[in-house]
Amino acid sequence: MEHLDPPARLPLERIIADQVRAARTSAGLTAAELAERTGLSKAMISKVESASTSCSLTTLQRLSDGLDVPVTSLFQGIDTESEAIHTPAGGGSVTVRSGTRHGHEYRLLGQLKRHPNPIEPALVTLTNESDVFPRFEHSGTEFIHVLSGRVVYGHGSYEYELGPGDSLTFDGDAPHGPARMLELPVVFLNVHSTG
Repeated sequence: MEHLDPPARLPLERIIADQVRAARTSAGLTAAELAERTGLSKAMISKVESASTSCSLTTLQRLSDGLDVPVTSLFQGIDTESEAIHTPAGGGSVTVRSGTRHGHEYRLLGQLKRHPNPIEPALVTLTNESDVFPRFEHSGTEFIHVLSGRVVYGHGSYEYELGPGDSLTFDGDAPHGPARMLELPVVFLNVHSTG
């Protein structure tokens, strides 16, 4: 997994331009109508929306009043930091879980560290045709999408036969896991959310 640095921040003029244009179109106003509401010229509105001018505080206040939005909304996104994790094909860290001893490989594809309720995407490969499979129980929601092979997957008192292209979304607090292997190897994308 490769942590990517946050992208370069947009200039303040570009952020204001995007916010003004979004607010104006959301309000159903033309540039001429916004100019009339604010007392600014249509040319000034055009300069603001093309990020070719730096707005004075007075201009920002007029735009805020004319768009009927808080002035702070015109700066929305200025301090936004984001995180991204790139996992190239075949990459990801192999983690040891209770299913590992039964021939299950869990390859963690990434996890955002700063998010309060992160998702955990993993590529799971089942290669061992054993009669004993672990049943998991945990908080949160889980999603699996089968890429290859066939498996009967149990959740609570139900069983689902899954093959390539099939998906299953379920609450993690009920016992769940593979019940029977039908065609090996079974490879599926597993996404677990703790929130």
